[in-house]
Amino acid sequence: MKKPLVSIIVIVIVIVGVALIYYATRPPEVVPTIKIGVIGPMQYVQGIGHWNGATMAADEINAAGGIQVGEKKMNIELVQADSNEFINITDATNAMERLITNDKVDFIVGGFRTEAVLPMQDIAMENKKIFIGVGAAHNELCLRVAKDYDTYKYFFRGSPFNSSFLGRTSFIHLGTVAAIMKMTLNIPKIKVAIAAEKAMWTEPMIEAAEGVIPKMGMELVGVWRPSPIATDVTAELSAIQRSGAHIIFTVFSSSVGIPFARQAGELKISAVQVGINVEAQKDGFSQATQEMGNYVATLNTYCRSVEYNELTKPFVDGYVERFGETPTYTADTYTAIKYALAPTIEKAGTLDADALVAILENASYMVPSGKVEYLKDAEGNHLHELRWGPGYLTSLGVQWQDGELKSFWPNKWKAVPEAPEVTYKGIVPYKIPPWVVDAYKQ
Repeated sequence: MKKPLVSIIVIVIVIVGVALIYYATRPPEVVPTIKIGVIGPMQYVQGIGHWNGATMAADEINAAGGIQVGEKKMNIELVQADSNEFINITDATNAMERLITNDKVDFIVGGFRTEAVLPMQDIAMENKKIFIGVGAAHNELCLRVAKDYDTYKYFFRGSPFNSSFLGRTSFIHLGTVAAIMKMTLNIPKIKVAIAAEKAMWTEPMIEAAEGVIPKMGMELVGVWRPSPIATDVTAELSAIQRSGAHIIFTVFSSSVGIPFARQAGELKISAVQVGINVEAQKDGFSQATQEMGNYVATLNTYCRSVEYNELTKPFVDGYVERFGETPTYTADTYTAIKYALAPTIEKAGTLDADALVAILENASYMVPSGKVEYLKDAEGNHLHELRWGPGYLTSLGVQWQDGELKSFWPNKWKAVPEAPEVTYKGIVPYKIPPWVVDAYKQ
């Protein structure tokens, strides 16, 4: 009786030993991941925003257990690609190719300069990869979707809304500031100068401004087109001063926004700045302009003191705590991943691009900067273009006031008489620079 018992014990010991050796020496289990490429000019603040926003979204999703894809949970793995698109468009297309062919990403977010994003878009579409653009504004990116849906249906605009809506919003800011100046300084007719960087995305805005400004009862005194990376714009500013402009309507997304604001402050140009200056959206703007950028106003997405809805404060505060600065709009890679891709994947139960497109293009959801819905054109074709207006996405009008970024718009704003009135929590009055007040009250 003892012999069989001994044999059984030996067999059990051998089995346990083999099992222990197997579990001790086997390779670690590979957790399935969803690979998301983050593409942008990573040596510049715009690309840094892309990466920071995506990192924050991925970390939050992974910490909560990942994304439920059918029967399994999958974590997000981010792959960074430096597009270098400010310097070389070929670098941008090569970066997109590498994301798809070498890194085998499932989805892509980012892109900034329209001239680079258009060819990057073509590469992503050829490979049927969903690409959520976060940075480029030109209308053509989404017009392509309507013109050739089967090819371009995988592209969605994530941020900002398009150049036409950016222009429309900026014209509202222009009208708001012009009304304040006219009333405060008793100026009979406001004169406006346009200062727009030489870039593709500014073309439709300039064309629109040339038509809209006279219709708003103001005089257009000229258009100046500095390089996006100009470091000296005193010639342009001196010419604007001679033109008698009361307002400079700026259209800047690149580094020229810093020397333009700094030199305007140094020269005490007797005209206020309003429009778009992406550099002025950043926390470091006051220091970068040697505090000469005070009173510069710009369209912006986020401002620490302003809340669109209940999602705004947790996102902005979390971003500031982690990265030490207010998020710029390129950080809306956070929104693209957390509120667009992740829920859509869970709803579809698959990573199949066609299944996700069908859900995403008909979705409606809240984000930290408002509510996202996608538009169709007049013929009912999908545009994958963001809806603009009260109750959806509006952005903010912000101004540097005594070293702090404050928001002055929307303040009791109605897009049309029957639209709901919009005022976000934290809005403050616009301030005219004191040297401008002195110049026109003499």
